[in-house]
Amino acid sequence: MNIDFEWDEEKNVKNIRKHKINFELAKKVFFDPKRIEMIDIEHSIFEERLKIIGFSGLKLLSVIFTERDNFIRIISARKADKYEEEDYFYGYR
Repeated sequence: MNIDFEWDEEKNVKNIRKHKINFELAKKVFFDPKRIEMIDIEHSIFEERLKIIGFSGLKLLSVIFTERDNFIRIISARKADKYEEEDYFYGYR
C-alpha cells in the first residue's frame, strides 16, 4: 500500500513539544491492520477531519488528519487516551 503523507513542519515541532510524538512516527498508525478510523465531527468545521487510532511501534496513538489532493495531511498526534484505548481493544462505541 502506497500512501503519501504531508504536514506542516512548524506544527510537527509544536506537536513534539506538546505531546512528545512526531508526525513521522504518527504515520505508522495507518499501516496497523487493526486501526480504527472515524470522522472527527467536533473539529470538522472548515474541512472534514478524521481520527485514526492505531499502533505505531509499541505506542497506541490517536492521529487527526485530513485528505487533500491524494495526500494524507497529519494535523496532530498524541498518545491514545483511555476511551480511545477501549475503542481500539473492545470496539468503537
